[in-house]
Amino acid sequence: MHYVPHLVKDKRLAKTIGEEGHTLALRNNIPLRMMASIMSQQLSTRVADVIYKRFLDLYKGKEPTPRQVLATAPEKLRAIGLSNAKVGYVQNVAAFCIEHRITDRKLQVMTNEAITDLLVQIKGIGKWSVEMLLMFSLGREDVFAVDDLGIQQAMCKLYKIDASNKKAMKEKMLKISAKWSPYRTYACIHLWKWKDG
Repeated sequence: MHYVPHLVKDKRLAKTIGEEGHTLALRNNIPLRMMASIMSQQLSTRVADVIYKRFLDLYKGKEPTPRQVLATAPEKLRAIGLSNAKVGYVQNVAAFCIEHRITDRKLQVMTNEAITDLLVQIKGIGKWSVEMLLMFSLGREDVFAVDDLGIQQAMCKLYKIDASNKKAMKEKMLKISAKWSPYRTYACIHLWKWKDG
């Protein structure tokens, strides 16, 4: 909870911080995490989990490499419950990771900005997906998801921000969040929890 003394200086944010601390972890196989993120878009967690399990079952329960995914027939991927668009996006990720030699090690030494610029080139991966990857797979402590609907709703409620003008709303959010640096990821986690609680 080393980040708490810094974040509680913001009296409104302090209301969202409970007893429970958060540790960010480095997860391996980032290319696969990107594919999983595409598979789970617009689905409930339960359905996403079922589809991801079926996906791993295609590879005898083991995590596949981008080459294995690229070698999988699109029909096989559709058969586990993915739409045509998602099949295309998952294979885009695999192809991009092979072409750009994307490994966990390579990403771990890059800055957040460099990772974002690189990965948003993949069709199907947007800025929000990269931010989630930075937070929850690469364990970066200072990421602020300004486009996340949950964060927007929480901050509008907590800081009485008018949500009708999206551009002005995001500018206010960025200004407020600047004070939370270098721990903006933790601030986001507390805002999500507070909103859902």
